[in-house]
Amino acid sequence: MLIGVPKEVKDNEYRVGLVPAGVKALSDAGHTVFIQAGAGEGSGIPDDDYAQAGATLLPTSDEVWAKAEMIVKVKEPIEEEYPQLKQHQILFTYLHLAAQPVLTKVLLEKKVTGIAYETVKDEAGRLPLLIPMSEVAGRMATQIGAQFLERNQGGRGILLGGVPGVPPAQVVILGGGVVGLNAAKIALGMGAQVTVLDNNLNQLRYLDDIFLGHVATLASNTITIAQSIRKADVLIGAVLIPGASAPRLATREMVSTMKKGAVIVDVSVDQGGCVETSHPTTHSHPTFLVDGVLHYCVANMPGAVPRTSTFALTNSTLPYAVKLANLGLQGALSADPGLAEGLNVFAGHVTHRGVAEALGLPYKPVKELIH
Repeated sequence: MLIGVPKEVKDNEYRVGLVPAGVKALSDAGHTVFIQAGAGEGSGIPDDDYAQAGATLLPTSDEVWAKAEMIVKVKEPIEEEYPQLKQHQILFTYLHLAAQPVLTKVLLEKKVTGIAYETVKDEAGRLPLLIPMSEVAGRMATQIGAQFLERNQGGRGILLGGVPGVPPAQVVILGGGVVGLNAAKIALGMGAQVTVLDNNLNQLRYLDDIFLGHVATLASNTITIAQSIRKADVLIGAVLIPGASAPRLATREMVSTMKKGAVIVDVSVDQGGCVETSHPTTHSHPTFLVDGVLHYCVANMPGAVPRTSTFALTNSTLPYAVKLANLGLQGALSADPGLAEGLNVFAGHVTHRGVAEALGLPYKPVKELIH
């Protein structure tokens, strides 16, 4: 198979779809890997490392997209990349289509085969390609909340962990999954008072056990969310429904009751956000104010720590890329039902129920289309 890795072009996105070890694994299996020159520089990977691993370096993204049967990326294509998409090309990347109606329309019109990292499942039903970036984003969320609580950043002027004689900040986390757990871990380590809300009581029991009762856990409902948000200095949105739009758990009215200078970090924003007042921002312009509350809603948070993120991500994605290359699309999806869960669009059809429902589009099961 001909595999292409273009340089990421999203705002301040420095990750890259493959590392040299991945290139070598694919090359050793008999595949050809095209890397756009400079694609790895943001992650500290020079072109020479790719060349030594067996990659063919190409000077432009146009050449990479044109030659490749499968494109391995990190982030969904943005508008300037739409003309480069081509029919039947496999696009293996994060897509987040439930929050991307325009991109979805383009992929359907061009009959691109879109496999989304965020909906691939393993045998236990987990999301193995989303977990590493959720770990990064969760840990970053607390750091970012602490940073923007500083007065010169527009926050309340509070030190997250407080000092003796002065209470620490209150961090409220909506969602106790991978993002929420990692956000709580860092917040607790920094000395904050931490509350996690989730509608899964078993997950709350698990969090209570691993944090030895030092994190407060609450069953999530409209009343507990409203009460918790009102007291929060930092609110972290960490809610996920795989492939679908995030539910809007924090309403505009709830946000209006928050303290002036409080900070919202909505990690769910790449799936539409779980806070009603959220909208996607960029690393160049990361924040905005609503009712005196500072919102940080960058949709590619892990792109700010590309060295860590790239290696964490490719550790998980490479086995699937190799499987697709070795077996082809039909063979790989037939051999791995969890990988088939990642197929979001194929031959002009939406093949993931959550995406179809979020965008009001017809849904076609994968098994009806792949022959």
